[in-house]
Amino acid sequence: MGRDERAVVARGVRLYEAVRALVGDHARAVEAVRGALKPIQDAEVARELGTIPVARLQELTEGRLRLGSVENGGFRTVGEIVEAGPYRLRQLPGVGQRTVDQIFAATRRLTEAAHETVAVHIDVDHPEPRTTALVTALHVLVEAGPQARRAVDTATGLAARLEPLLTDARPAAGRFRMLLAGLTGREKKARALAAVAELRTLVDEAEQAGVPGMLAQASVDLLRGPDSDIAAWVDFELRSAEYYSLLAEVTGRVPDAAASEGFLPDEIAEQVRAQGLDDTHRRVSLRGYQAFGARFALARRKVLLGDEMGLGKTIQAIAALAHLAAEGRSHFLVVCPASVLVNWTREIEARSTLRPTVLHGPDRHEAFDDWKGRGGVAVTTFDALRGFPVPGGGEVDMLVVDEAHTVKNPKALRSQSVARWTERCERTLFMSGTPMENRPAEFRNLVRMLDGGVADSLGERDALVGSVAFRKAVAPVYLRRNQDDVLTELPSLQQTDEWETPSAADEDAYREAVIDGNFMAMRRAAYARPEKSAKLGRLREIVQEADANGQKTVVFSYFKDVLAVIREALAEDADTPDGAPVFGPLTGGVAAGRRQQIVDEFAAVRGPAVLLAQIQAAGVGLNMQAASVVVLCEPQIKPTIEHQAVARSHRMGQARPVHVHRLLTTGGVDERMVRMLADKTRLFDAYARRSAVAESTPDAIDVTDAELARRIVEEEQARLGVILSKPEPVRDSGNLTRPEPEPEPVPDPSDADCP
Repeated sequence: MGRDERAVVARGVRLYEAVRALVGDHARAVEAVRGALKPIQDAEVARELGTIPVARLQELTEGRLRLGSVENGGFRTVGEIVEAGPYRLRQLPGVGQRTVDQIFAATRRLTEAAHETVAVHIDVDHPEPRTTALVTALHVLVEAGPQARRAVDTATGLAARLEPLLTDARPAAGRFRMLLAGLTGREKKARALAAVAELRTLVDEAEQAGVPGMLAQASVDLLRGPDSDIAAWVDFELRSAEYYSLLAEVTGRVPDAAASEGFLPDEIAEQVRAQGLDDTHRRVSLRGYQAFGARFALARRKVLLGDEMGLGKTIQAIAALAHLAAEGRSHFLVVCPASVLVNWTREIEARSTLRPTVLHGPDRHEAFDDWKGRGGVAVTTFDALRGFPVPGGGEVDMLVVDEAHTVKNPKALRSQSVARWTERCERTLFMSGTPMENRPAEFRNLVRMLDGGVADSLGERDALVGSVAFRKAVAPVYLRRNQDDVLTELPSLQQTDEWETPSAADEDAYREAVIDGNFMAMRRAAYARPEKSAKLGRLREIVQEADANGQKTVVFSYFKDVLAVIREALAEDADTPDGAPVFGPLTGGVAAGRRQQIVDEFAAVRGPAVLLAQIQAAGVGLNMQAASVVVLCEPQIKPTIEHQAVARSHRMGQARPVHVHRLLTTGGVDERMVRMLADKTRLFDAYARRSAVAESTPDAIDVTDAELARRIVEEEQARLGVILSKPEPVRDSGNLTRPEPEPEPVPDPSDADCP
């Protein structure tokens, strides 16, 4: 009997040691972040105190301090006082110890307040040892991912259960100990045996669930650092939101609770907080406000999530779907514009373990039948939705409608289709970054699909922006947060690849360019048929959402004719009541002085505006920090060109995060360019862009343009089956490309028009 008990206790001890090892590894990783953050925070606090005049100390002491002698001694700011220290201050004529004590008591209060309010911004373009240390420390936690967090939570729970059981069970682990236990009383003996039995059950359950392996893997992940500082910086650029999210979590810096909860009434907010959120099928961590948004969708069942652009509405939706999947729900449907169909499928695959099924194109009905049988997340368009049979009750566990403001007109067929599906679905999540509350009638139409009673309660006067009556009336179904309210550590740059499925007209234009061997025509084929252009449609949606949020947008393209097409399309939107004025395009043919004048006019507009610019003419030398939305119409052969263009907006003086949208089409030249350039240049480019050489000679780090262009044309001709019997030279805008010259020269921005 003793041998059996000893074996159980030994298994429990091994599990407990693994638990403690993981908890310790995680604690050390967190402490490394705090240690790296402290000197950065201290420097920010010192900078903040250096701007506060000495006179502010009187406010903290209700005017009791006499600061004349201090100011006469040459001290102008609180920062100077902190740097000097009490001893030096005591040497000033007329300054006694009591005054010094009062001054430094007030100074400590200001310092503590500054520590609570200063925001740390990680500048990817100007890394230095302190920020590099912080990024590499954060990288460990980011790379370990939610799996490590789940393992740590499991370990923490196990530790609380194992420790008392092991304490009680150890006397039963040997015959001699049992005899001792018998001498001290039957009650202790019984408790020891009961602890062994409970310990056996606990260890068996943990081993059957694979907990020891999970703990060991998490420990390995938390001990694995980045391959290099450069690799950590590159990963930060790709996943900055996750880094900032973890930074806020580690430091305990959370946004105002009321703001992060959308200023919901207490009773609704409490209901949402009580809602669980299972992350088993989720691959990313959530910020606090994002978790609240997912819980809101789950707790309230039929809602409109209206967060400002850039706050992660998509991941909140995926988190809600993942939770329902963990509860055993199996069928979900996402309805979105065709322009974001590919983005949705990629986000679902990247952010969760759920299986997406695209219901689009000629095989959509077969795909629909497959989804009905197998389950998962079906992703379809508004137009395709009309062709599917409306489900019976309980068949769809959640309906997600992206860009829901597009179904605000109840007379439109797409609106009627969405309304029918919403009525039959147990849960519905509408999503829109457009502040619909500014348009009472349209907003009421959307709300009516979700809750007729709430819609009827909305009066015209209640829908005034900021109206307390409005917030209270729509609270049961509507949640909106703004960036300024919820991002305590603002990510300075957010980049999104917008993958579009080309329209039939796009594919026709592209095929013609491939047959002709014209690389430049292939790159701009997506805009050759404007009336059916998938990219142009998505660009207009991005601009319209930015307009609705009062944001300025810069649109970059390498090609003049593409900018002309875009200007014509946006000019039509500008003629509408909500349209924003369009400036430019800035091209190589515009004199340098006039270029800056156009930028100044763009910046001077109060509210939204759009600036069109040729990327090589405006990507260098002009500051466009008035814009917080950047659109790149096509990928560039030289990565440095994109970096320099984005830097026109993402630079010192930019008060808001910059959101960069790169428009890409699937299956053609864009996809090949992105893959080739990413595979070959990511790490080296990230390093070189941080050197003086790269700033002065960007061409030095780019791949050979002629070879890349030639390979892409040849591969696309082969893919489309249009290889000519006698190969022709690759054509570049109508000119034959020789092996040596580059097909995309880099003209000086002050020269004549770029090609």
